[in-house]
Amino acid sequence: MSAPGFNLLIVGQNGRLMYEAVLFAASLRARSPGFSGRLVVAVPQPGPLWANDPSIRNPEVLAALERLGAEIRPFASRAFGQAYAYGNKIEALATLPEGEAFVFFDTDTLITGELTEVPFDFSRPSASLRREGTWPQPTLYGPGYHGIWGALYRRFGLDFDSSLDLGQPAEYWQRYLYFNAGYFFGACPRQFGARFLDWALSLRDDPPVELVGQALDPWLDQIVLPLVIHSFGGGRDSLPPGYLDGVTSCHYRSFPLLYAREADPVVAALEEICAPNWLKKVLKSYEPIKRMVYQQRGQKVRALFDQTALPRREQAIRNRIKSAGLWMR
Repeated sequence: MSAPGFNLLIVGQNGRLMYEAVLFAASLRARSPGFSGRLVVAVPQPGPLWANDPSIRNPEVLAALERLGAEIRPFASRAFGQAYAYGNKIEALATLPEGEAFVFFDTDTLITGELTEVPFDFSRPSASLRREGTWPQPTLYGPGYHGIWGALYRRFGLDFDSSLDLGQPAEYWQRYLYFNAGYFFGACPRQFGARFLDWALSLRDDPPVELVGQALDPWLDQIVLPLVIHSFGGGRDSLPPGYLDGVTSCHYRSFPLLYAREADPVVAALEEICAPNWLKKVLKSYEPIKRMVYQQRGQKVRALFDQTALPRREQAIRNRIKSAGLWMR
């Protein structure tokens, strides 16, 4: 089953994200030759919400992105900027063409298979289910999961009950619709983005009383995302498992985490994609890629773990890598 035509969106800016953007684009061209849509790299521009210029100015990076067929599209940060950089993915949606289906990916993602073979149903948006129960964290005297999530659905006039996974126990975090924002997709980026922005600002600027004691930073995008997805008729079962965050893409988060926990084909894909000399000249300027991939420190990280019996919590993986003096971000 082939997906209809769609565009891809990532956010790039000066520093780590611009090198990850190059690697993402290289992985797309290497592993998804059938993709014929736009690859848009949305780049925030300098302005009052940024202390420093966030735009991409490195000529080698810009040349590499052009060679890889990426379209650089600048956007102004009007709501978030440096104070909440995760908001870039919300504001960047306005750079995409109205009415054309889209998939957003965090830049720290590798494409490892043919994207056109993923059976997207863009009329039923969804997002990554590779997540932990990071939010909310109910307090002893405050409302529980049900009370907190219920208040958010009421705020925006949504049917809360239809969002619940009744196969999970009450007051267990997986009963409630919650995603990682590492990827998400939908039918129209302008409609999706406008609602995402409106509701994020509503919660940031006027949170309901049920959110007292709950951290909104850095979780705001992941709090609002399931509400937006539900409002457009999507949910947790819109995409069959095994494609994204599976054989077709890998949200690696950091290179030490990739080497620690991903399958052998993902590690092989990373090293193969980084191998061409013209790309190496660009990527070696970024220390984590230089040390983990080209100087093979990633293999030392990999040797610390049995990939068939990893610690259940990501923090435990991070701690072991840090104890060995091999952590980089």
